[in-house]
Amino acid sequence: MDGVDRVIVVDAANVVGSRPDGWWRDRAGAARRLLGELAGLQGRLPEGDSVVVVLEGAAKGAADGTEYEGVRVVLAEGSGDDTIVEVTAAELARTSNTGSVTVVTADRGLRSRVEPLGATTVGPTWLREQLSAP
Repeated sequence: MDGVDRVIVVDAANVVGSRPDGWWRDRAGAARRLLGELAGLQGRLPEGDSVVVVLEGAAKGAADGTEYEGVRVVLAEGSGDDTIVEVTAAELARTSNTGSVTVVTADRGLRSRVEPLGATTVGPTWLREQLSAP
């Protein structure tokens, strides 16, 4: 790596919703499973890199809003997309490096809001590949 801390910001609703596995019957449970998978990914990232996941609606029941096994959890007060934009802007300001933040979402509207800030975007498939990597 180039020594720059990298942050992965996860649109949990979008990622969970990308798989038709019955998540809608237990949104908090689906978010909890995702958090567990993200904790495993966090443990494989280079030191200084981090994962931030934004939970909204019923999925907020999955965590208390601080940290989940090394993954920072942000509970959206209102719109999850607005919260993701705020988190992304704050992380970009903290790292002072365009491209240091990657937002995971397939939501075109959200992508069009975070890319002008300097974030890169990837879809849920990219994250699923990272989660299943050894």
